[in-house]
Amino acid sequence: METKAGPVPIIKTRLTAGEWMSTTLVRCGINRHNYTLCPGLYGVGQPHEGSEVLVTANFKLSFDHLRRTLSGINAWILVLDTRGINVWCAAGKGSFDTKELVSRIKEVKLDSIVAHKRLILPQLGATGVNAKEVKALSKFRVIYGPVRAKDLPLFLKNNKKADPFMRQVTFTFLERLILTPVEVQILFKPAIIATVVLFILSGIGPGIFSFTSAWTRTGYGLYALAGGIFSGAVITPILLPWIPVRAFALKGILLGSAAGAALVWKLCPESISFSRALALFLFTTATSSFLAMNFTGTTPFTSPSGVEKEMKQYIPVQMILMGLSTGLWIYSGF
Repeated sequence: METKAGPVPIIKTRLTAGEWMSTTLVRCGINRHNYTLCPGLYGVGQPHEGSEVLVTANFKLSFDHLRRTLSGINAWILVLDTRGINVWCAAGKGSFDTKELVSRIKEVKLDSIVAHKRLILPQLGATGVNAKEVKALSKFRVIYGPVRAKDLPLFLKNNKKADPFMRQVTFTFLERLILTPVEVQILFKPAIIATVVLFILSGIGPGIFSFTSAWTRTGYGLYALAGGIFSGAVITPILLPWIPVRAFALKGILLGSAAGAALVWKLCPESISFSRALALFLFTTATSSFLAMNFTGTTPFTSPSGVEKEMKQYIPVQMILMGLSTGLWIYSGF
């Protein structure tokens, strides 16, 4: 549509079949880092000079999530350049911030398009934006909306007032489950590298290196690797609230120990040596702990300083477990 500042694209609130497919792939971690749209101003419905201005990131998953909630609503959507990162993470990393917001307001000439001076930002973007500075630099007043985009229609209907539930960050079973495909997909490349290293270590023995031994023992190692990944990247996030310790790395150790014990008991024949069994157990435990610790950055449970503290505390533990596992694995080949 034409505005005083030039043409503004009007977007639909329904996703096409292709966009649903792309959303599914991105949820599985495929093409996630390239799923972006151009920063700028967009319109929904039949926006006019009195319509509200909603601010979001240029991660298309965030943009689609917002526009799907705006059926029947006339609004403007101001998209910031967050380099394809969602609002919450971009606010923490400094790309969803005061400077970018003020710059984008001026670039799209927002003051010539709307007759008011209001911006509605997602609450999760608050850590990156200084509302006083935005007002001083652009004259626009920042209003923080609800945490979840789906609450926006009710928020607007209530004269831009959020009830306590709209301000509450949740992390339900389904929300945790949605994140696991991305966590697993990220591990493909490291898992391939780990398999190559495992093959080399498994072939070391009395004859310096044996391909027969490497093939046989690598199979056991892959079971341990799969057990650690499943325990740390899938089961730990799913059971997160019910594991009775606070540190994510420790949660991974507990579940990884259970997975490692089950693996050794179920898969290893009676003739397997104690050192080999212990190596597999420690490998599963260390892998599970590391992957569970990685999940801290995805949750609303821990702060950046808390994540850093946990990493300093548990990475040495994980390195010791992995070192012992490696030493025992090589020793068991002789």
